[in-house]
Amino acid sequence: MQLRIRDEKMTKTKPTKRQKRALNTLLEKGVVATGLGVGLLAAPLFFGSSVILSAVAKGFRVPGWLALGVGLVLLGIHLATKAKLETATAFPTTPAKPLKREPWGRPEAWDKNAPVKIIEDVSDEHLLKRMAPPPSRTEPTFSTSPAPPSKVWSPGVFAAIEWRRFEAVCEALFAQAGFQTRSQSHGADGGVDIWLHSANAQGPVSVVQCKHWQGKAVGVKEVREFFGVMSSHQLKRGTYATTSTYTADAQQFAKANGIHTLDGPGLLALIAKRTSAQQQTLLAVAFEGDYWCPTCASCGIKLVKRIPAKGGTAFWGCSNYPKCKSRLPMVASLRYATCSPIPRAVV
Repeated sequence: MQLRIRDEKMTKTKPTKRQKRALNTLLEKGVVATGLGVGLLAAPLFFGSSVILSAVAKGFRVPGWLALGVGLVLLGIHLATKAKLETATAFPTTPAKPLKREPWGRPEAWDKNAPVKIIEDVSDEHLLKRMAPPPSRTEPTFSTSPAPPSKVWSPGVFAAIEWRRFEAVCEALFAQAGFQTRSQSHGADGGVDIWLHSANAQGPVSVVQCKHWQGKAVGVKEVREFFGVMSSHQLKRGTYATTSTYTADAQQFAKANGIHTLDGPGLLALIAKRTSAQQQTLLAVAFEGDYWCPTCASCGIKLVKRIPAKGGTAFWGCSNYPKCKSRLPMVASLRYATCSPIPRAVV
């Protein structure tokens, strides 16, 4: 078996600025010391007619030879260092030009003008690994959806579904109670997730706010903001539903201002009062479509799995990036899950 590979091109690279400065310093000092030594040794030639000056010039011989020796040594070090640097920087470790690859790494897609080398035979499995294209940093591909974690209602259902599925369950739950419901899939909701209408009244009779939180209790701040929304619409009734719990202050404020609170256990207790058929209908709403994949609150489309370019933990990001920069963390159980390749609007 033959495999075409590319020779690495020998290219000399320039020394660094620090190395250049060191070489120039050696050269300058070597030239100065050599010139000084030659001048001291040649002094007797200029002062030979004078007995005193000739005697003084003879005294320059020892320092002259010393300076000349130091200068020649410095020049030798300069030449040796320069040659060593040029030799060390003559062989880069990266190819001069990357190989051209197509899906499946077909050899005919590579540069035919590259030098050819014969290498030893390797297994087909090894070749496929070497020729496979690098994985994409964004993984919107999808094969099979995770199986629903439960066929009956339990806290695990709330933990498995995304926030938009939770809102859809709450809306279906109130519809089963006889209300006419209205909601919007994305965008600014003004603090209201579900509007409740009655056949015997004109306009909304109540509003519902949904919080799909895991492990974090809803505080009095969130409940007080919801009460402000109710007051702005002149509504005296409202329901706050969450998969989590409420703080004591939040429960006290809600009770004093006509807000009905439903936490995770309270929602399960309310669902348990429905008929078996109604419970299965609510379960079907919860596990509809890519129930585990969160929805972009701004665009109303499913988020896609993203992997940071510099490595790190995967997260959910909007496919409309950079126009939309919505992102959500991804739980460990979904690190290898993906959503449908074509984002679709949430009903």
